[in-house]
Amino acid sequence: MIAFIEGTVRELRDASVVIQSGGLGYEVFVARPTLDRCRQGETVQLSTRLVVREDAWLLFGFHDKDLLTLFDLLTGVSGVGPKLALALLSQLPPAVLAGAIFDGDARLLSSVSGVGKKTAERLVLELQGKVPEHLRVAPTQAGRGRPSNPAVQDAVDALIALGYREVQVRSAVAELAQAAPEATADQLIRKALGKLR
Repeated sequence: MIAFIEGTVRELRDASVVIQSGGLGYEVFVARPTLDRCRQGETVQLSTRLVVREDAWLLFGFHDKDLLTLFDLLTGVSGVGPKLALALLSQLPPAVLAGAIFDGDARLLSSVSGVGKKTAERLVLELQGKVPEHLRVAPTQAGRGRPSNPAVQDAVDALIALGYREVQVRSAVAELAQAAPEATADQLIRKALGKLR
């Protein structure tokens, strides 16, 4: 097993990065949060998982241990392969994803591209008790319940009413609320509109 890779980012692709390490270039598949942190020419260290198939060996990388933990949990569910796990990790921040699983919000999970209703229900059924406690700090931001900050839910409701997809809205608002916990609904909506356009 390859536990991590450290090297220079040589190329950024849509869903992967090429990292030069020890004279070789490794294509490492990554989720959007990891891809966003990689800069061409900079040195990175990513925790990895090697997936061996009949026709290929695929390396998946994560800048954050929480992403790796969720990837391992997701790929342990029947019918969820590494690419679908990356799609979930790309479209939902870890706290939102963990909160959706913990709260049993199959609707939010199925709003992710490639995740059907049955797969979403299976994710909830198999992982509900396995999500690490520290990832569930703000589960109601992902679920249908009212969050401790009503401005978050008000902003989400308003953006969905404007026609934005729920998964994108919840992801954007959760990130903004985490960065600025005292923000009003109006402030969250304005900042989220900037991110969603």
